[in-house]
Amino acid sequence: MQPKFPSESVTTLTDLVLPGETNPLNNLFGGELLARMDRAASITARRHSRRICVTASVNHVAFNRAIPLGSVVTVESKVSRTFNTSMEIFIDVWIEDRESGIKNKANEAIYTFVAVDETGRPIPVPPIVPETDLEKERFAAALRRKQLSLVLAGKMKPSEATELKALFME
Repeated sequence: MQPKFPSESVTTLTDLVLPGETNPLNNLFGGELLARMDRAASITARRHSRRICVTASVNHVAFNRAIPLGSVVTVESKVSRTFNTSMEIFIDVWIEDRESGIKNKANEAIYTFVAVDETGRPIPVPPIVPETDLEKERFAAALRRKQLSLVLAGKMKPSEATELKALFME
């Protein structure tokens, strides 16, 4: 299978926060943002694998900044690492300042998607070759996150989590 670059999977969704999508404080509902992130990540996973992809997990979400009514919100996602049949998708959420047009990072998330065949069985995905420094950082961290998840789920012995052990050993 031919390796791909993260840049080949980039998805950018830009939309406006409307009144029906806000909570009593006039900020975007968290669930609405999760749905937008899931849609962007789904497109990213499909672009990378060229297969049907399903959300396997939402590994991390950071609601660092409220997104007010009327904001222009941009959700950017790209593959940070692939494993056998799964893809880690890193998502950055930006708010555009209404007057200056400057974008500020508001939130981020990490989702995992699995490529499946027509019967819903997982199938292999192409490997990824990170290019930028940020892509390389996210690629390396993805393996640590996966090992931590496996250890916590009891699917990997802590002694086998070599990437995690390297964080604590000199």
